[in-house]
Amino acid sequence: MGTVARPLGGPTAARDVVALQDLLESVSDYASRTTGYPPGPSDGLSALIGVPDGFDPARKHGLGLWDGDQLVAFGDVLLGYPAPEVAYIGLLVVRGGRHGRGLGRAMHDEVVAFARASASASASASASASASASASTSASVPPPVAITRLRLGIVATNADVAEPFWHSLGYEPTGETKPYRYDRLESTVTLWERPLERPGTFDGSPGPPGGRDRREEPPCASDRASP
Repeated sequence: MGTVARPLGGPTAARDVVALQDLLESVSDYASRTTGYPPGPSDGLSALIGVPDGFDPARKHGLGLWDGDQLVAFGDVLLGYPAPEVAYIGLLVVRGGRHGRGLGRAMHDEVVAFARASASASASASASASASASASTSASVPPPVAITRLRLGIVATNADVAEPFWHSLGYEPTGETKPYRYDRLESTVTLWERPLERPGTFDGSPGPPGGRDRREEPPCASDRASP
């Protein structure tokens, strides 16, 4: 049986937090690289609901790939952060022991599809708002801005693992580097981006030459990084 994608949260939030915590504990080396500690007991909850200061929590969405009742991959996306046209990937992680099976790339495909659906919805809402404004003499609310770019941060202490994966999906460094600190761990985070839509690709990401790309599964970007 293949994996099934579904959002996390809502009516299943309590069970989803437990499943996400179990997933994060299966890749304790990622936590060690980005925090200097093993996974904490509230990391699952933090990954699911944590947002940057001032950001609307309703614009953060957690997505998962499930194999039966087991969460095998997780990704989250902040729509409209740090700019209205940007979707920021805060975390993408694959269960320990399930690497090398295409789950990281599949999880990314779900994130791209979600951002693409959001962009389509924004375009429809913008057209509707424009039509309403033309039929009204009263002041109108500015229409929503469609997502056009994907963005993420890579912590330097995780770069050797993360950078080949993100590069294989079409991301490139923006040239921005910011300080990163988690308790006693001091490092830097670099920002990477790619267009939401990439001409000549089916799902927005390049296909691997010669078959499956084995670089697709590292735990890659951290919610703790400041975009």
